[in-house]
Amino acid sequence: MIMPTLKQLQYLTALYDHGHFGKAADACFVTQSTLSAGLRELETLLGLSLVERTKRVVRFTPTGEAVAHKAFTVLREANELVQLTKAAGKPLAGDLRLGIIPTIAPFFLPRALPPLRKAYPELRLYLREDMSHVACDALQRGALDAVLLALPFPCGDVETVVLFDDPFHAAFHKDDLPGPDDTFFPDQIDNEKLMLLEDGHCFKDHAMAACNRLEQRSDLIIIGNSLGTLVQMVDNRLGVTLLPDMALRSGILDHTHVVSRPISGDRAKRSIALIWRSKSPRSADFRLLANFLKKSYTL
Repeated sequence: MIMPTLKQLQYLTALYDHGHFGKAADACFVTQSTLSAGLRELETLLGLSLVERTKRVVRFTPTGEAVAHKAFTVLREANELVQLTKAAGKPLAGDLRLGIIPTIAPFFLPRALPPLRKAYPELRLYLREDMSHVACDALQRGALDAVLLALPFPCGDVETVVLFDDPFHAAFHKDDLPGPDDTFFPDQIDNEKLMLLEDGHCFKDHAMAACNRLEQRSDLIIIGNSLGTLVQMVDNRLGVTLLPDMALRSGILDHTHVVSRPISGDRAKRSIALIWRSKSPRSADFRLLANFLKKSYTL
């Protein structure tokens, strides 16, 4: 029996991801005609159509959907076969595709990457910044090897190492401080002035939990897609927000009129963790990476 090639399956999954022949070809570093020919060869081999082709829309057939999902699994297993041989060599060497969420990346990476490069010069780290649900999906499909994210967040069958806790702080314009106390309590936060990140960011859910607000309220202000945007809004006295300790340590409030107060309560924090697929052949590498990241941040 003639079997599909990994290259053909890569073309199929790229088209499924991008929904466009040109973009899929660019992702595979081939011409559009080469990708189209490879997919037609795959359809001929399987004896059925996988994709409906029109001028404007690429639509997968029901069987094509099922084949694409299976192709993701096959490619992930093939990648893990290659990684298995790498795991037998030097620790933290070779390619590593790391996902990281936007509310961690700009504050954690400048602190962690320089010592990591120095300690493991043969490690080629490819970073992909995405929101948690996108990164988790990419991890399960094999597009990423590990993800640095904030817990709690459901991410499927993964191994997890918690690196450290990241406490929350309430952030106010200096002229809007509610009192002189150093500690702020969740029930002091006015819903009508609380500004959070837009839907899709797990930070919003963690911040609401820190304020003992487990359900979204209609009077909450959902604004912006970055912590920097929220700081600018607070600096213009448009409301208050919550910020993680790592953002404060990185100087996000520098050159503003925004001040912060630690929030009291067991929920007033998120946990930063490194996760990877369960039973990955590179688990030892990922544990080594997790321990290194933990030490580099707490130093």
